[in-house]
Amino acid sequence: MTSSPNSPTTESAWTPRLWGTLIVLCTALFLDALDVSMVGVALPSIGADLDLTTSSLQWIVSGYILGYGGLLLLGGRAADLLGRRRVFLIALGAFAAASLLGGMVDSGPLLIATRFVKGLSAAFTAPAGLSIITTTFAEGPMRNRALALYTTCGATGYSMGLVFSGLLTEFSWRLTMLLPAPIALAGVVAGLKLIPRSPRPEGRRHYDLPGAITVTAAMLTLVFTVVEAPETGWGSARTLLSFVLAAVLIAAFVAIELRAEQPLIRLGVLRSSSQVQVNVGAAAFMGAYIGFQFIVTLYLQQLLGWSALETALAFLPAGALVALSSTRVGAVIDRYGTPRMIVLGFAFHVVGYALFLRTDLDPAYAAVILPSMLLLGAGFAVAFPSLNIQATAGVRDEEQGMVAGLLNTSVQVGGAVFLAVVTAVVTAGGAEAGASPQAVLDSYRPGLYVVTGIAALGLLVTGLGLRSGRRSAGRSLVVASSAGQPQETAKETVSSRD
Repeated sequence: MTSSPNSPTTESAWTPRLWGTLIVLCTALFLDALDVSMVGVALPSIGADLDLTTSSLQWIVSGYILGYGGLLLLGGRAADLLGRRRVFLIALGAFAAASLLGGMVDSGPLLIATRFVKGLSAAFTAPAGLSIITTTFAEGPMRNRALALYTTCGATGYSMGLVFSGLLTEFSWRLTMLLPAPIALAGVVAGLKLIPRSPRPEGRRHYDLPGAITVTAAMLTLVFTVVEAPETGWGSARTLLSFVLAAVLIAAFVAIELRAEQPLIRLGVLRSSSQVQVNVGAAAFMGAYIGFQFIVTLYLQQLLGWSALETALAFLPAGALVALSSTRVGAVIDRYGTPRMIVLGFAFHVVGYALFLRTDLDPAYAAVILPSMLLLGAGFAVAFPSLNIQATAGVRDEEQGMVAGLLNTSVQVGGAVFLAVVTAVVTAGGAEAGASPQAVLDSYRPGLYVVTGIAALGLLVTGLGLRSGRRSAGRSLVVASSAGQPQETAKETVSSRD
C-alpha cells in the first residue's frame, strides 16, 4: 500500500525519508533532555565565573523548567493550528539561537533569560515532534516502534547529558551551553528537507487567545510557586496566595474552554479515564526519578566526595540500558500491550528506589548502587514509550498536538512539583552544620521514602486504571481489522467512546 506524504505510513519497510524524519525528531528530543541534565553539573563553575548566589544558580535550572512547563499546552495546540512542521522548525531554530547566546553571555540575568527562551522553545518542539510522529506513522506496531525509538532518545539524552557535562566542564562551562547550538541548527536544515508538510485545519481557524493566556499564566504561576516554595516556605503568605492565584486561573481557563468555539483543550478528552490515568502516571514517574536523582547527586558528591564525572558515570548504566533496548522495546509493547509495560516499568522503579535505601557511607557500587540504576533503566525502557503510546492512541490527527502537549505538561509540572516536595522533606530533616556523615546520610532517607512512595502511587494508579481502560494501540487495531473495520474508523470509534 502506498501512502501520501501527509498520511500515516502503514508500510512495514520504512523509506530513507521516514528514517530521516524520525532521526531529526529524535535529535530535538535528545537535545531537550541533554540540556536539562547538562547544566546541573556545570552550576558550581557558572556560579564561580559569573559571581552568582545559590538562589540565582537555581534559576538557571528553574528558568528552563518555567518556560517549558508553562507553555507546553500552548505549544501543543499551536502545532495543531499553525502546522506541526512549521512550529517544530521555528522553535528548534530559536533553541539553537538561545544556545549560542547562552554560551557567550557574561551576565547572570542574561544567562537565565536564555535558559527561559530554550525552555519556551522546547515547549513547542516537544509536542510538535510527538504529534508529527503520531500523524506520520500509523497507529499500531509501526507507531509503537517509532515512539519507542523516540522516547528512548530522550531518556538517553538525559543520561548522556550528565556525562557530557562532566567532561565539558573540565574545560569550560560555556561548552555545555554551546554544544546544542550546531546540532539544533543541523536539525533545522535537515528538517526542512525531510519532515513532511502537515495540513492545517480547513475553514476558518479560531485561535483561543483567552484560553491560551489563562492556561499559560496558570502553568507559569504554578511552576514558579512550586520552585520558590522551598525557599519562601510552603506555609508563607506568598506561597499560599500564589497557589490560590493558580487555582483561580485554572478555573477561569476551564470556564473559557467550555464556551470556546475551538478550545485550546477539548475538555472531553479529560473524561477519558485512560487519559487521566496516563497523565497522572507520567507525572509520578518523572517526579519520582527527578527527586531520586537530586538525592543521589547530593549523596555521591557532597557526602562521599565523588567528582562530577564520577557521579555522571554512576548514572550511565541506566541510560545505556535504555539506549541498547530501544530497537526491541516496540516489539515487546506490541506483544504485551501498553498497560502491562507501564505497570512493569513502575514496579522496576519502586524496587530500584527501595533497594537504594541500603546505602551506607562506604557502598560497593556493583552490589549497592548498580542494581538500582539497572532497574531504573529497565523501567524507563518499557514504561516511558508505553506512556506516550497510550496517551496518543485513538486520538484524532487534529488533536495529536493537544494530547502531546498535555502529556509533556504532566511530565514537566509533575517533575517540578514532586522535586519541590522531595527537596522540602530533605531540607526539613537536614543535619545541622558539623553533623556526622551518618547523620547527613540519615537526613537523606526520608526523601528516599517519599520518592519510593511517589512511584508506588503511580504503580497503584496505572495498575488499577489502565487494566480496565483501552488496550494498547497495536492490539486494538488488530481487533478492529479482524472485524473488517477500516483503520480510520477504528480511530474515530475510540475517540468518540472517550
